[in-house]
Amino acid sequence: MTNRKLGRMGVVAAVVTVTTGLAGTASASAPAAPQSVAPAAAAASVDYDVWAKDAKAAVDKGTAYVKERAAKAKEEKQAIVLDIDNTSLETHFHPLPPTPAVKPVLDLVKYADAQGVDVFFVTARPGIINPVTKYNLKEVGYPVDGLYERGIGDLFGSVGEYKAAKRAEIEAKGYKIIANVGNNDHDFAGGHAESTIKLPDYDGQLS
Repeated sequence: MTNRKLGRMGVVAAVVTVTTGLAGTASASAPAAPQSVAPAAAAASVDYDVWAKDAKAAVDKGTAYVKERAAKAKEEKQAIVLDIDNTSLETHFHPLPPTPAVKPVLDLVKYADAQGVDVFFVTARPGIINPVTKYNLKEVGYPVDGLYERGIGDLFGSVGEYKAAKRAEIEAKGYKIIANVGNNDHDFAGGHAESTIKLPDYDGQLS
């Protein structure tokens, strides 16, 4: 088992590590949403292969619900919302861009996009590095219908409140957020999603 101990590094502002986790609310008219997956325990230094296995298990758990809802994407405006660091991109293990995609997440997003679901990213990264962030996402294959990053004023507030407000903005545009994908509890705070998919963060080690 390969042990890649590339912990978070103080890289230039181009790489800001953020964690996401989803805890949404289920719509009364929607099918029952899957539960978030509790990751396996991990050692102080997170092993890449352990993380990759746990991440795939989390995504697999939520895939059936996303596919069931995406089947109706032609009948209603649907969206999937994703955190970026250690959710969409393998930032903890590859801090320098272009950072590779988290493959099971990318595969699910591409499937949803092909069904007509719009793809939004809500990240705690600062907007000043927007060109780097957007380039990285597109370079590894993510469709990007919207990218929300923190402005100066947002940097002093709660990450959870900021992300919930952005999901509320997406809903205000007429979207039903069928899944919110992240790896940290603040990614899910405040609801505004039918279902959640939580990747492992091992008590904040992958933040």
